This record gives sequence, C-alpha cells and structure tokens, in this order.
Amino acid sequence: MKKYIYILIGLLFFAGVVWLIMTPGRAGGSNKYDGFAQCLTERGAIFYGAFWCPHCQDQKAEFSRSVKYVPYVECSTPDGKSQLQVCKDAGIVTYPTWQFNASTTDRILGKVEMSTLAEKTGCALPQ
Repeated sequence: MKKYIYILIGLLFFAGVVWLIMTPGRAGGSNKYDGFAQCLTERGAIFYGAFWCPHCQDQKAEFSRSVKYVPYVECSTPDGKSQLQVCKDAGIVTYPTWQFNASTTDRILGKVEMSTLAEKTGCALPQ
C-alpha cells in the first residue's frame, strides 16, 4: 500500500511541475505583454498611480507579470496621506493618469484599455 502512495505522490509532483512549465505567466519565462510594456516605456508613456488606488491595481493586473516593465511612477507617500514631489511637479491630480509625451496635454485620466495604449503609442498589442 505504501508503494502506491509514493507512486501517487510522485505522479502528482510531476504533474505539478509540468503544469507550472506549461502555464504562461506562472513559472518564469516571459509573459505575452512583456514586449508591449517595454514598448510603452520606449515610446515615453508614463503610468502615474498610487498603491491604494483600486483602478491602478486593476490597470496593473491587466499586464499580469509584465507589470515589471510598465513605466510606472508611484505617487503616494508610504502612509497614503500625501503625494510625492515627482507627481506634484508633473501636475498629477488623479489616479491612474497615463501621460504619452512630455506635454501635459497628452494625458488620459483613469484606467485605460490596452487597445487605447497601443493606439496612443504605436506599440503592437499582442494577440
């Protein structure tokens, strides 16, 4: 009986490893939005947000693990009660805010659809 339990545990372990390797965005490797997020950075887009902002968290979640490549600027102080100087200097008044060039006139306030980000930057949205 012990032999069957060990075999079952071994099979479950093997299946788990295979699942992690085959599931995109789970165990290492690249995510389908890596190149898109990197392109946003290259094209000068900036995502201003705050850690406590639910819409900012939703926007980040759309990028999945590729969020590490998103040109994100945290605007909130650690206590969540004030705004950091970099965002004051940029004139950020609401979160999220996407800025698409050095001009403050080319901004979108609120959560932005991925297709809009692609359109504004010319970055190819992965299929």
